[in-house]
Amino acid sequence: MNLIESFSEFKAGKNIDRPTMVRVMEDVFRTLIKKKYGSDEHFDIIVNMNGDLQLWRVRKIVPDGEVMDEQGQVSLSEAKSIDDSYELDEDCYEELTLEDFGRRAIMAARQTLVSRIMELEKDEVFQRYKDRVGEIILGEVQQILKREILILDDSTNNELLLPRTEMIRGDYFKKGDMVRAIIKSVEMKNNNPVIIISRTDNMFLAKLMEQEVPEVEDGLITIKKIVRLPGERAKVAVESYDDRIDPVGACVGMKGSRIHGIVRELRNENIDIVNYTNNLTLFIQRALTPAKVSSIDINQETKRASVYLKPDQVSLAIGKGGSNIKLASWLTEYEIDVFRDSADAEQEDVDLDEFADEIESWIIDQLKGIGCDTARSVLALNREELVRRTDLEEETIDEILQIFTSEFEDS
Repeated sequence: MNLIESFSEFKAGKNIDRPTMVRVMEDVFRTLIKKKYGSDEHFDIIVNMNGDLQLWRVRKIVPDGEVMDEQGQVSLSEAKSIDDSYELDEDCYEELTLEDFGRRAIMAARQTLVSRIMELEKDEVFQRYKDRVGEIILGEVQQILKREILILDDSTNNELLLPRTEMIRGDYFKKGDMVRAIIKSVEMKNNNPVIIISRTDNMFLAKLMEQEVPEVEDGLITIKKIVRLPGERAKVAVESYDDRIDPVGACVGMKGSRIHGIVRELRNENIDIVNYTNNLTLFIQRALTPAKVSSIDINQETKRASVYLKPDQVSLAIGKGGSNIKLASWLTEYEIDVFRDSADAEQEDVDLDEFADEIESWIIDQLKGIGCDTARSVLALNREELVRRTDLEEETIDEILQIFTSEFEDS
């Protein structure tokens, strides 16, 4: 009964429910019967939950010589040969064995059974994970490949994929390490379920905050928006519907107790929690934390904001590699340009036009185009900010900065 053993063999360890498995078995055997007898109309197939099988051929008993339907009728003498107690007009039950179908048919049916069960398992995995997109998952590193890492789900033992592009800078895993990530997408590729997990997705940070901050999980604090440079810096806009709750303080926790666990999980990603407000000026000011803003001019048509700061606050507003101003722009959905507050310009300065003999006029025009009219106003912006806001090449920026720096060193 190799075919029946297949049922137990493939059912073991699978997450397919028993009624579905029994239905598959019935379908396989009905196909087997149709191939041999041309129809499965007069057959009963009984498969119990353990995979035990009974095949019965059921025909009406008629007098000898009056069989009109070979499929549905059997002569009395033939019925008596099966069981001597049978009488006319009764139903004759004849039990069939797998050997009646022949070895080749049994092997083909076994292959069909294996194929159907594997398809069901793949579909079951797809359906289960499709409804879990956005959930945090814990898994063990099984294999490290060039472009991705294979993770085994700790709860189901299913295979998950963590692409290198979904890993935080600073993520280094070895076989056997436990990894937390979020289920980003589930799709079928070549009839196989592919579950992609991510540690760089904004939702991963949101779910980590849900786990660490009870007020977020309970809905008392809402995460309005998250922007990230994974592994480097993130800004999270939060809002509380309860005036008694400080959303920023609740998310950070006493002495940073709540946020520290998240920061460690994200490889020391610097997380700024920002109190959300509909007041755009105030929101931009908060988004540029930790810099202190002097004033802001907003152009709603072009969705640009000119932010003025004291000289010692400019570098804070821009951040390392321009990270702070970039995230603030993403968070507020406004292009932010920073300027040194002219009220603080008490130091000696030189107009850009005074450098016409050293710097080409089109370069000076480029610098004026971003609001820089003097040498110190250019020096107030770092290299990355100048590259971002002008069309000048990095080498040109370096030369300009060297010229302006030398000017004030000489004086």
